[in-house]
Amino acid sequence: MSESSAVPEGGRIFNGVKIWDVAWVGVGPLTTRYLADYGATVVHTETVKNPDVLRLAGPFRNGVKGIDNSHFFGGFNTSKLGLGLNYTAPRGKEIAHRLAVWADIVVESFSPGVMAKFGLTYDALREINPQLIMLSTSMNGQTGPRSKFAGFGTVMAAMAGFSEVTGWPDRNPGSPYGAYTDFVAQRLCATALIAALDHRRRTGHGQYIDLSQYEGSLQWNAPTMLDFAVNGRIATRMGNRHTSCAPHGIYPSQPEDGRERWVAIAVETDEEWRTLVELMGSPAWASDPIYATLRGRKQHEDQLDAHLSAWTAQQRNIETFYLLQPRVAAAPVNDARDVINDPQVRYRQYLRPLEHTVMGTTLYEGNQAEMSVTPAVMTKAAPCLGENTRDVLSGMLGYSDEEIDSLLADGSAEAYPVPDPFAPPA
Repeated sequence: MSESSAVPEGGRIFNGVKIWDVAWVGVGPLTTRYLADYGATVVHTETVKNPDVLRLAGPFRNGVKGIDNSHFFGGFNTSKLGLGLNYTAPRGKEIAHRLAVWADIVVESFSPGVMAKFGLTYDALREINPQLIMLSTSMNGQTGPRSKFAGFGTVMAAMAGFSEVTGWPDRNPGSPYGAYTDFVAQRLCATALIAALDHRRRTGHGQYIDLSQYEGSLQWNAPTMLDFAVNGRIATRMGNRHTSCAPHGIYPSQPEDGRERWVAIAVETDEEWRTLVELMGSPAWASDPIYATLRGRKQHEDQLDAHLSAWTAQQRNIETFYLLQPRVAAAPVNDARDVINDPQVRYRQYLRPLEHTVMGTTLYEGNQAEMSVTPAVMTKAAPCLGENTRDVLSGMLGYSDEEIDSLLADGSAEAYPVPDPFAPPA
């Protein structure tokens, strides 16, 4: 066992918690990955006919498409077991029921109504496991006039107001990177599940959690909504500027290796401005009284940014970064190569190698919290589709070898290797 997958003596904080992960794409799998890395036993189910769609999206290892070769899927599913399960096959629902009896938690992230089509609603599952906790996370929640509307996190970012404030005043609205609501709502999902587990520990009762990604993401846009409610102001695009900071922006640096390079600088107070002036060597332009106060700097921001850009362009972004920090907030604008090679990231071993069945040794993102007694440990790379089918069916669900062979034969269960939809026709 590699150092990155060694389980600490004291165990991990969710040891003993059993989760049936029937979710796909982002928010659901990210939620269950968090719990898995902290000790929960997570069984991720899907079928080759309807795989988790992230398996069909790059980046692919070495640029080769393959249902088990996507590190987009891989990064969201460490420490999990993979079970190939076809609900529409003769005994697929029987396996699902055994999973529901085995599990403490079920997590699903389909559009409202999909689980009902399979007969796997919370009401149906708690009939066979009264203590079950189930979380459903969807775009708009399970109820309301738009509950069945389709979409991904990019759509929700627009609806929740993030696109309106992203970009430049003279250009169309932009969007935060990727499926923004998936990346923030999973934190709320994990918190809600922890609360439900605590409630069940105290009362013996499970419960159903309906989490709307739309509503959840609004927590991160609260200042703009409050400003409108209190002052009637509608926030819109400001580029890289900020209402209460100046300078506040992205400034050019000397190019490196044929690449444009940039540095971010943010000054919040007049004292920080005076510190910046000192660290720049007190250039004559910076002593102009118009820059002495935030009001003055905001009134002359175009001119201020031009002066600051001329200064930052004379050196490398990393030089500006270390010159200003920690006294003035500044950071290099990193790309993926910079992040992987960043000495802070390397020192804390945030990116850790795991051995994937198909992709080989691959770097995985770590967890954001270092717990001294019960740390997160990525015990294994993401599973190939159906990679752990036999172990789950026998060791967790109690099927005999003969029964497993029968389930595989009639297509109720699927085991690695499965037919690859990317494979060229024979």
